[in-house]
Amino acid sequence: MEKRIDPWGLDEVEDYRNLFDEFGIESFERFREKLSDNRYIRRGIVFGHRDFGRIMQSIEEKKRFAMMTGLMPSGRFHFGHKMVAEQIIYYQKLGAEIFLCSADLEAYLMRGISPQDSRRIALEEYLTNYVALGLTDEVNFWYQTDYVLPYYQLRDMLSAKVTFNELKGIYGELSTGKILSVLTQAADILHPQLLSFGGPRATVVPVGADQDPHLRLTRDLASRFQAEFKFVLPSSTYHKFMRGLQGGKMSSSDPRSYIALTDEPMEAKEKVMRAKTGGRATAEEQKKMGGVPEDCMVYDLLLYHLIDDDSELEKVYGDCRSGSLICGECKKKCAELVVDFLREHQKKREKAKAVVERILEKKVTQ
Repeated sequence: MEKRIDPWGLDEVEDYRNLFDEFGIESFERFREKLSDNRYIRRGIVFGHRDFGRIMQSIEEKKRFAMMTGLMPSGRFHFGHKMVAEQIIYYQKLGAEIFLCSADLEAYLMRGISPQDSRRIALEEYLTNYVALGLTDEVNFWYQTDYVLPYYQLRDMLSAKVTFNELKGIYGELSTGKILSVLTQAADILHPQLLSFGGPRATVVPVGADQDPHLRLTRDLASRFQAEFKFVLPSSTYHKFMRGLQGGKMSSSDPRSYIALTDEPMEAKEKVMRAKTGGRATAEEQKKMGGVPEDCMVYDLLLYHLIDDDSELEKVYGDCRSGSLICGECKKKCAELVVDFLREHQKKREKAKAVVERILEKKVTQ
């Protein structure tokens, strides 16, 4: 039976290494040293890629390149989303032209969220947090339902060179809404290379592994439209998912599974104190046998977000393994870091609103 990744499903990736053999994703290892100033790359959280070599060449040779990503305006902005935001900010600092899409059409087609709610969520939850984290107003932002004519022309043209059976082979069961959503996402990724947006150039799309079907289809479409547009096949990077506070997938529909960046700091502290850990049944067992940080959601928060110093993180890991650090102490330390971060970040959110207004003023529509 053919293996598939479902970009709309709730399945977790159990073994990221299988993606190399099954779907042709390449290891990111050879780029880690050159980009070691990025926490997610340095720690192997960004684990795979397609054609990232041309992005690395653009960075090293200071050539023009673009970064495109989308946001799903379906719920509150949490620490799982923060990882993507910080990758956007990182590429902006490296000189990429940033293209940021609010997938309000997909939110309506696949999740039944009204366009009005989608726009409110995109602005209040996503853009404001992006700017508070460090994104500047030098960004091309659009809604899928409200953009320029060449974008929609490209989307419609893409349908000429893909068959229903091909889409079914990639995505499995299809609906009219899924087909429209898939073609729109391909236009999202490729349109920065249209002449009116700067022309063909290397473009990187940072995503979770669940989004790879969209990248594979879009790369195929890019190759089929060489005569018309001379597209450079888009590159992609793949990051591991941050798990929810109770284990399993972090879900915007389950507030117990995440810490939102607009949570009250004391509420966030309580969530940390209730989080699943890799500890033993008792403190005595923990001291004797040590903990398992790989199974600890508190350690995930430290790894992904709260401790930037690798030696400090290694000490937490080693102390947990040896049993010299028990879960209560670790949770307390993590909770303090979360509270400090949220208090500072929420002050930045207030200042970010003026920048968001500037981004919206620059937004081009037809």
